[in-house]
Amino acid sequence: MNFLLKSLLLISASHFSCKTTPPTPSQPFQISSIKIDGKEPKNATVFDVKISPEIQLSFSSKINISTAKDAVLISNSKTKENIISDIKLGSNDSTLVISPQKLTYLNSYNLQVLQTLKSSEKQTLNSEIQMQFSTSIDSTDKFPRISDEELLTLVQKQTFKYFWDFGHPVSGLARERNSSGDVITSGGSGFGIMTIPVAINRGFINREEGLDRMLKIVDFLQNKAIAYHGVFPHWLNGATGATIPFSPKDNGADLVETSYLMAGLLTTRQYFSQEIEKEINLRKGITELWEAVDWNWHTQNQDVLYWHWSPTFAWEMNHQIHGWNEALITYIMAAASPTHPIKKSVYDAGWARNGDMKNGKSFYGIKLPLGEDLGGPLFFEQYTFLGIDPRKLKDQYANYWEQAVNHTQINRAYCVQNPKNYVGYSSDCWGLTASDNNTGYSAHSPTNDLGVITPTAALSSFPFTPKESMEAMRFFYYKLGDKIWKQHGFVDSFNLSKAWYADSFLAIDQGPIVLMIENHRSGLLWKLLMADKDIKTGLDKLGFEY
Repeated sequence: MNFLLKSLLLISASHFSCKTTPPTPSQPFQISSIKIDGKEPKNATVFDVKISPEIQLSFSSKINISTAKDAVLISNSKTKENIISDIKLGSNDSTLVISPQKLTYLNSYNLQVLQTLKSSEKQTLNSEIQMQFSTSIDSTDKFPRISDEELLTLVQKQTFKYFWDFGHPVSGLARERNSSGDVITSGGSGFGIMTIPVAINRGFINREEGLDRMLKIVDFLQNKAIAYHGVFPHWLNGATGATIPFSPKDNGADLVETSYLMAGLLTTRQYFSQEIEKEINLRKGITELWEAVDWNWHTQNQDVLYWHWSPTFAWEMNHQIHGWNEALITYIMAAASPTHPIKKSVYDAGWARNGDMKNGKSFYGIKLPLGEDLGGPLFFEQYTFLGIDPRKLKDQYANYWEQAVNHTQINRAYCVQNPKNYVGYSSDCWGLTASDNNTGYSAHSPTNDLGVITPTAALSSFPFTPKESMEAMRFFYYKLGDKIWKQHGFVDSFNLSKAWYADSFLAIDQGPIVLMIENHRSGLLWKLLMADKDIKTGLDKLGFEY
C-alpha cells in the first residue's frame, strides 16, 4: 500500500469512528419487601403469626421458580427441623408466596433465603436473607374450667409442694431451686416456713406434720447451720450447715436474707401457740435464734445497715441497705430485736435517706410515692409485705398501701402498653420481676424488659390487684397451662417472643405466690406477724402507723 492510500484509510477510520459507551450494568437481584400475614418484620422479627400463615417475599426482578424450592428454608428454632412449604409465584412473577406446613402454636421459626435463588435472567440473589417469626398463642382452654376459689386453692396447693416434697431431707429447709441439690437458701426458706401455717389451715398437711417439719428446721439452724453474730449466709449446705458462697466475697452473713428467715420463724412462733411440749419447745428454739441476731453490729456504728459481712473479707462488699426496695422488712426486724436493736436514726438516715427515697412522679397517670422511676421489679413490693400488713401502714415517708398498689399498677400498665412489642404482653399476661430468663437470670422491670413474664410477679400481687391478678392466673392456667403448669405450680418464667419456657422453680418466687394469695383470701400471715409483740415494738420505734 502506498503512502497516500494508507493515509486516506487512517483519516477515514478516524472520521467515521465514534466513542463507544460501555453497557449499563443491570440492577442487582434483591429483596424488596417481606410480609408474614401482612405484617412487616421489625428488627428481622415478626410476632404473633398464625399457624397457617402466608409469607410473601417480593424481589426486584422476576424469579426463576425452579430455584426457589432449595433456596427457601423455614426451620424450627429449637429442633432445626425444616418445615415443608408450598411455594408459588405471586404478582408479576417477582413475588414468592410461601405457605409453611406443620407449624405449631407458641413456637419460634427461622426463615432463610439462600443466594442460590435466581432471577428469571439467572441473576444470583445479592445477599442471603435471614429473619425469625413466632406463632401465636392457642386461645383454647388447656384444662377444664373450675371456680376461681377452686383455682386459687389449686395453685396454692401445687405451689406449696415445692417446699413440702422438695424440702431438703436433712434440714427441711428450701432448696434454692429445683436443680440445686444440697444448696439451700436462707431467705427462700423463710418464705417456705411461712407457707406451713397456710398449708395446715387449707388442709394440705395436718398440724402434726407441719410442727415436725418446723422442729427439724429449727434444730438444724441451731445445731448445724453456720451463723455469724446470729446472721445466716445467703446459701447453706442443707446436709452439713456449711456456708456456700453466693459470690466470691459473699461467703458470710447476709442480713437481708436473714430478715426473711426471721420473719418466717416469728410467724410460725405465733401460729404454733398451743401449750403442749412440742410447740413450747418450738417457740423456745425460735426465740433463741431470733434473739441471737446482732442487727446493730451490721451498722458498723453508723446510721445505716450493711448487707454483708464475711469471715475472710470482713465488710469489703460495703453494700449499704438503702430504700426503696425489698429490704424494708430488714429495718423493721432490726428495730424489733429485743436484744440487738438499731436506733430510729439508722432507719431515717440509712433506709429512708432522710426522704431521698421518695419519687412522687406519675407514670401512666399513676403516682409512684417511692423508689426508682417506673418502680423497678415487683418483688420490691412483695417480700416485706408477706407478713407486714400494708393496708393501713404509713409513716412520714409514705402510705405503703398506696406504694404497693400503685407500683403494681404501673408495672401492669407498662406490660399492657408493651412498647417493645413482645409476644403475649397484655392485660391478662403481665408481671416483670427478678427471675430466670432464656439467657440467664435478671431483675426484669420496665427499665430492664427482656420479654420475660414471671408468674410470681402478678400472682404475688393478689392483695394489691385482686381483679388483675385473677385475670393473669386464669390466663396462665387455662391458656398457657400446657406450657407452664407443672408439678410444683407455675414454672419460674417464660418468653413467648422466643417460645421459651423455664423448667425451673425458685424458692423465692414460689413462696410469695402461696403467701400473698392467702393474704388476699384470709389475711392469715398479716394477722400472725403483726400480732407479734416484738414486731409491734419495732414498728412503733420507727414511727409507723398501722
